[in-house]
Amino acid sequence: MSGTHKLIFAGLLIFISVKWTVSVLEDELHAEYWNNKAKQALHTAMSAQRNSNKAKNVILFLGDGMGIPTVTAARILKGQLAGRSGEETSLVMDSFPHLALSKTYNVDQQMPDSAGTATAYLCGVKANYGTLGVTAATQRYNCSSAYGNEVKSVLHRAKLAGKSVGIVTTTRVQHASPAASYAHTANRGWYSDSDLTEEAVQNGCRDIAYQLVHNTEINVILGGGRLYMFPKNVQDPEYPSYTGYRADGQNLVLEWTKNKKNVAYVWNKADFDKINPQNTDFLMGLFEPKDCRYELDRDPSMDPSLTEMVEKAIRILSKNPKGYFLFVEGGRIDHAHHAGQAKRSLHEAVEFDRAIGRAAELTSELDTLSVVTADHSHVFAFGGSSARGNPVLGVSRSLAKDNKHFTTAVYGNGPGYQIANGTRPDVNETISMHNDYRQQAPVPLESETHGIEDVAIFAKGPMSHLFDGVQEQNYIAHVMAYAACLEPYEDCRLTQSNHVASIHPSLLLLLMGLLLFSLYSV
Repeated sequence: MSGTHKLIFAGLLIFISVKWTVSVLEDELHAEYWNNKAKQALHTAMSAQRNSNKAKNVILFLGDGMGIPTVTAARILKGQLAGRSGEETSLVMDSFPHLALSKTYNVDQQMPDSAGTATAYLCGVKANYGTLGVTAATQRYNCSSAYGNEVKSVLHRAKLAGKSVGIVTTTRVQHASPAASYAHTANRGWYSDSDLTEEAVQNGCRDIAYQLVHNTEINVILGGGRLYMFPKNVQDPEYPSYTGYRADGQNLVLEWTKNKKNVAYVWNKADFDKINPQNTDFLMGLFEPKDCRYELDRDPSMDPSLTEMVEKAIRILSKNPKGYFLFVEGGRIDHAHHAGQAKRSLHEAVEFDRAIGRAAELTSELDTLSVVTADHSHVFAFGGSSARGNPVLGVSRSLAKDNKHFTTAVYGNGPGYQIANGTRPDVNETISMHNDYRQQAPVPLESETHGIEDVAIFAKGPMSHLFDGVQEQNYIAHVMAYAACLEPYEDCRLTQSNHVASIHPSLLLLLMGLLLFSLYSV
């Protein structure tokens, strides 16, 4: 080895050792640290008690495209954004005590889409790819095949039981995931009447935006999707070059506000902030013409964050003494993955977890069942030779066989394909940290694809222990319905928690810890 090479090698070792020393806590070098940490976790597990009460409220958090690799990478990113190495960080969803796996396939497809999966976890029935709120007897794009095959969502059943209901999403509110709450259609792409096929019009099928207003009376609707609600001659209030999409001349926002008391429609952050939940029973907020902006691009003076929308929704819905059902979607985790842009996707996931945390602060585990899951995964992978604390969007410390660097976050296919003349470009952290950077992919596709593997279900609150093992995705809707005694489980015989007579689990653990401490101190 030449003198120059020895110096480079020595420098590399020093860099790695310094980075390792900075990232690793002194306590982690000793067995006592890990033994105590495990004992604490064991004590928590042994002290856990099942909550078999009836759920007054149910919140379903859906991270669209949030596979397990995305959860792991988002956890590390959350920690690194807070100045830590990241691996030891916990997401809010990580604290949920009950965990299961969900099998995501559609009836007719091994690789699922967000429509068929939403029908499963919201309506309790698996469906075909691209169809919403209907059984698998419905063929995609065939309007007439949907008749007689409609299935009712848990949101709809909650409304029939007298609860308040809401949907909050970072996509358009007519998008596949939220639409399964209220729509029945042979094609998820029929957003407005101008999207309907001739066959659909002839057979009387209605577009998704129309169904949003007419199918189920939803108390809170927050997200994007203004264009599908207004006629073609109506100019968008924020972007003058945009006009509505509707060919039927209907103003669906006016239609929705009709005959409602304490109702409001907003399209910007200033008006959103003025909404007082105490005197508002119905709120529709559509903050973009189509999907909401990515969190990295969001203008906080114009558009509320997912966390802010979730808080407003809970404060409005929680006034109902009978409780509520709320669907919350971090929808653009999926969109950024499709674009091959891991940074945008992971920042969406971190914000999604922040919204889960705010909801936890506003609710009680005693009467609120909270479920976090994904509809499907993506061909996003996270690995490579990297030291502790390596930036989640950084590069491996080892070189590939072509003597070039590679990112630890990669995609199996998609628009990140960059091979030309048998070679690929080198990459460094300056490049890979850019907001618009597309991770390299070996298979060229216009859009990166969904994954096929199982996704996680995290749960806490009443009957959350029923989430266990490996389950079909439609099982999620059945647990939510059973926990809240909704159709078809009205005779569930569960009793609602009495807050006054109950001790919060975290308080119980604290009291037990103090008791043990006092015993050992004697």
